[in-house]
Amino acid sequence: MYKTSAWPLAWVYGGLIVYASLFPFEGWRDQGMNPWFFLAAPMPAYWTAFDVVANVLGYAPLGFLLALGALRTGRTPHALTLIILALSVLSLLMETLQVYLPHRVPSNLDWILNSGGGTVGAVSAWRLEKWGFLQRWGRFRQQWFVEDARGGLVLLFLWPAALLFPTDVPLGLGQVAERLQAWMLEVLNDTPFLPLAEGLWPITTDWPYSSPWVEGVCVGLGCMMPILLGFSIVSLSSKRAWLLVAVCVLGVGASALSAALSVGPDHAWVWLTANVRMAWLTAVLCSVALIWVPCRACTAITLPLLVAYLMLINHVAMGSYFEQTLLLWEQGRFIRFHGLAQWLGWVWPFALLIHLLSVLWSVSMTHLKSAS
Repeated sequence: MYKTSAWPLAWVYGGLIVYASLFPFEGWRDQGMNPWFFLAAPMPAYWTAFDVVANVLGYAPLGFLLALGALRTGRTPHALTLIILALSVLSLLMETLQVYLPHRVPSNLDWILNSGGGTVGAVSAWRLEKWGFLQRWGRFRQQWFVEDARGGLVLLFLWPAALLFPTDVPLGLGQVAERLQAWMLEVLNDTPFLPLAEGLWPITTDWPYSSPWVEGVCVGLGCMMPILLGFSIVSLSSKRAWLLVAVCVLGVGASALSAALSVGPDHAWVWLTANVRMAWLTAVLCSVALIWVPCRACTAITLPLLVAYLMLINHVAMGSYFEQTLLLWEQGRFIRFHGLAQWLGWVWPFALLIHLLSVLWSVSMTHLKSAS
């Protein structure tokens, strides 16, 4: 059996499910009723296809990852049954805790759909392994990617999901400074440390995202980050060309889907302005110029570009229209996606930063050992 990243991914995804299920973690109260009353309640009279898909897809990846981890580590006896049971219990626990949250409504239908989604994910992994598809993926991975590509692959797979959360500028992941500062001001209010928090990270309104150059630089760098990440784990230039195309298609598709979910299908392409198209094209052309650069050099090039991107995007205040869009996700039907999509959108560039630093550190240590 070979090592797999399924277990740590399952832990992270499970934590995001808990976050999304209990968001916004405010107003806990005891209504004096049986916390399992919803199990015996009639099925909800009103539900939509979106609710069904959201609940099923929410737990399916976790079931897939847990089953894959069990298969790859040899823990096969009764593992499938235990995984399905554990996911059903997790969903039941989340629905039960929602009884104590005023903004959430527990539902027996949600529990059934979540359990069904976990079952579909676990059984899918089990059958794909038995049919040999996962072994073929292993051979494909060996042919396409460098040996230590696991971290980069995980980040590449998570990038389209991170784009689903609305951003003030297309591909503008990692804009956390303004919200983080607001949280610090609230925590440190009426304390001597309040002035320190106010001046910790200045947010400027002099560079609004309506400014073409700010939007263009953010879009261009946001496009180049996953492309160069892919170049750092794919060595052959011909395969890099296919990866570049795949990244662009996924980026456009995820951004369009995010816009459709936020402002409606009729406005799915409202974000793809002439300025955004020009910035995207420029990023692609720059990436093509780097298509023959060695993997480690791509990693070294990506690091300063990522730092510049994070500095720029976190020095600009969020627009008022964007804040209204976020309310659509933080309330109503998008509340189930809030935890997963928001945290991916916030954390992805910083996870990439840690990945790049760890790769460069590992390379440096290897060179030092060989030199000594």
